Amino acid sequence: MRFKSVMLALLLAAPTAAMAQQPQPPAGDALFTRACATCHKPGQTAVPPPEALREYTPAAVLNALTNGKMAIQGATLTTAERVAVAEFVTGRALAASTRRSNQCTAATPTADPMRGPRWMAWGGDATNTRYAAQGGLTAQDLPRLKLKWAFAYDGATSARVQPALAGGKLFAGSDNGELHALDPKTGCTYWTYKAEFGIRSALSVWPYRSGNTTRYAVFFGDQKANVYAVDSITGQLVWKRKADDHPNAAITGAIAVADGKAFVPIQGLGEETTAGRGDNKCCTFRGNLTALDVNTGAVLWKTYTVDEPKPRGKNARNGTDAFGPAGGGIWSSPTVDQARRSVYFATGNGYADPVQPMTDSVVAVDIQSGKVKWFYQGLKGDSWLGGCPEKSTGSGCPEVSGPDHDFSAAPMLATIDGRQLIVIPQKSGVAHAINPDTGAMVWQYRFGEGSALGGQWGGTVDGRQAYFGNGSYRSEKPGGVRAVRAGTGQQAWSVDAPPVLCAGQPRCNASQAGAATAIPGAVIAGSIDGGLRAYAADGGEILWQFDTNRTYETVNGVPGTGASIDGSPLIVGGGMIFVNSGYGGIAARPGNVLLAFGVD
Repeated sequence: MRFKSVMLALLLAAPTAAMAQQPQPPAGDALFTRACATCHKPGQTAVPPPEALREYTPAAVLNALTNGKMAIQGATLTTAERVAVAEFVTGRALAASTRRSNQCTAATPTADPMRGPRWMAWGGDATNTRYAAQGGLTAQDLPRLKLKWAFAYDGATSARVQPALAGGKLFAGSDNGELHALDPKTGCTYWTYKAEFGIRSALSVWPYRSGNTTRYAVFFGDQKANVYAVDSITGQLVWKRKADDHPNAAITGAIAVADGKAFVPIQGLGEETTAGRGDNKCCTFRGNLTALDVNTGAVLWKTYTVDEPKPRGKNARNGTDAFGPAGGGIWSSPTVDQARRSVYFATGNGYADPVQPMTDSVVAVDIQSGKVKWFYQGLKGDSWLGGCPEKSTGSGCPEVSGPDHDFSAAPMLATIDGRQLIVIPQKSGVAHAINPDTGAMVWQYRFGEGSALGGQWGGTVDGRQAYFGNGSYRSEKPGGVRAVRAGTGQQAWSVDAPPVLCAGQPRCNASQAGAATAIPGAVIAGSIDGGLRAYAADGGEILWQFDTNRTYETVNGVPGTGASIDGSPLIVGGGMIFVNSGYGGIAARPGNVLLAFGVD
């Protein structure tokens, strides 16, 4: 009996002892202070402040720390600690995913991408003009457009990866690192590929060689400058290549393919937004265009946009080494001109002195060697670094902080009345037309006041007129759409932004900096206010509008929310419009849906 009594006492005590030994959940507030609070400060704008983070879901913050732009910081934390931070900053517990498989019952289509409805490059084709002449929609169809289905990116902080359409499949990706092949008509899933980090670039579909066979792959880049080629039919990885070794390198612009090469644009936002406040050596990132072998991913050449950085003494504020020049990131897709054997790309501002001649520029390089043929600088001396004052000496900051007026749009190679021009809008609020043979300016047109914050992501040209949404986020009068005669730059019409659809919500703005898209008789533009609008090509009146600011029942079961539309949000093909809603970031409201519209 004594033995049984002792055993009973031990058994009764065991759960209590186990509970006493069980580790306590990590303290999210302390972890946030240690790993995140240096950048996420109340009231600041370079990165989302703590109050803005409460708008995200815990799953979205966890994804950012695991796959996305915060993966470097998240790598210092355990999985449990990342969960604790996500729950602390959002004020909510992490919920289980409600995603359902929603697999397509039919076999994966194997149609030739060149023979059916398609949008295979950032701008629809290699010219990047974003004119869907054969997209199956005209202005007359717009009043009959209806929402057909919605797909939500699971655990994503934003919906801003422009999809691609080819071979009977719609390809969609997000910052959760997932690439999906969907049925364009229903939204069901044929296959899903998981990238190593969050997908940030627009998607492209281009041919590659497998032995003696020509196949097609989906090309894209992630938050850590990895390039992927994924077979468009099987969803299997063809190759992956690290395109740049700088810790802040990332790929935002779509990858273009021609002449057996994949042209990869590299940007360094991570250094631009944090180096002015942190204790890292500032600044060393160099924007570049890297050419890879399209079949293997091997590096063929690399063209930098700024000179190699050198020591510039000590940063008087924190004692770290100061370096420069730096910057000149490439935000957008390159444009290939086979006739001239040229590749055109556009660059952003510098981060550190001395100022450089190819920042805020359009650059033409030789398609075979990457050698610079010419460059056109839209704004001289624009060096800008997050956290730096307007003027500074001995701090590692630029001596004079520029206005931050990048080129974040792709050059459009437009044909007007038998001649070609490169047409491109800039964050300064000025559009430029450039001679593709010489780089000389042909015309300029001011479409807005311009301002820092965000980007001016792209216009569209229909062969007759060029159209630009007005960003100018911090100006007194953001938003609106402008049309100019593409051959001369003379204004055809101008309409102001309508009343915002998000009144009373944080980061509600009328800015329309997202890349516009033209169809016969109309131009379609999104807005930070969450509105998707189509304007008449011949006068600018609004022909159709859809308010995306709501929750959606999605085909894959994931809770979906629409909000700001920005970046490169939409494509047109097969009589449908596919648009992302919920851009997120520091200047827009978060969401996670891909919406599909078709004609009833």
